[in-house]
Amino acid sequence: MTNTTLEAPAPSTNHRATRLTFPRVVRSEWIKLRTLRSTQWSFAIFVLLTVGFGLLMAVTLDTSSGPAVDAETQKSLTVMVATLGVNFTQLVAAVLGVLIISGEYTTGMIRSTFAAVPTRLPALFAKALVLAVATFVVSLASIIVTALVTAPILAGQGIEGQLFDGEVMRALVGGAGYLTLVALLAFGFGAVLRNSAGGIASVLGLILVVPTVLAILAGITQAVWAQNLSVFLPSNAGALMYAVGDGSAAGGPPIGAIGADVITLDTTQGFLVLLSWVVVMMIAAAALIKRRDA
Repeated sequence: MTNTTLEAPAPSTNHRATRLTFPRVVRSEWIKLRTLRSTQWSFAIFVLLTVGFGLLMAVTLDTSSGPAVDAETQKSLTVMVATLGVNFTQLVAAVLGVLIISGEYTTGMIRSTFAAVPTRLPALFAKALVLAVATFVVSLASIIVTALVTAPILAGQGIEGQLFDGEVMRALVGGAGYLTLVALLAFGFGAVLRNSAGGIASVLGLILVVPTVLAILAGITQAVWAQNLSVFLPSNAGALMYAVGDGSAAGGPPIGAIGADVITLDTTQGFLVLLSWVVVMMIAAAALIKRRDA
């Protein structure tokens, strides 16, 4: 009897280890984002609300009984019609931003995500990146479509919007940028709190409730500090990003309309204030994700 010795197969020289890279993490997060029903419904609501409210305002706007509308007012009305839906879609952006991260904590999928990406921060930043890009593209497309659809209606009322005017285009892009930053701010809240209800309540309270409370307080007491504080809230500062002229197109108070002692911001400063809110929340989220257990 002879013994047969089995030799172990030689390792394949064609095998290449798969390295974990940031583009691969981004691709993975993009697949997650576009396959979620909540994302699909949220972006569908984005389009519906933006176009719907723009059309509603365009068909009900009546300038025949007033004085002749000058060029600046025409641009302001054009932007107001195109970005009216931003006041409502910001709520959708906030909810979506929280759910993108808190949903994984709720289902326990975050453990699989961090197991695949042990350093964790690339997964966090990849989620933020795909959320920001998707939100900006959808919201900008919705705003541009609204501006194009409502332009003939407004022209019939003597309002020539000059859509390709630099200031008008800046405001339209600013509206999409505002929604993107709101989504990222909400994403930061969701990552810090790791709870859908808590994250949504916190970000909506900051966007809706706090400005209202400060406005009431400032109206009753005429306190300058309350007026100055409200200027730096995310919603008030961000509204300047899609304002034309005195800011009325953004649905906020006219710039410089309250008093000499009250701080006022321009468009760039408003953007920087809102961006600072986002950066602070993302830094807090990154620090806590590195320190806490999944």
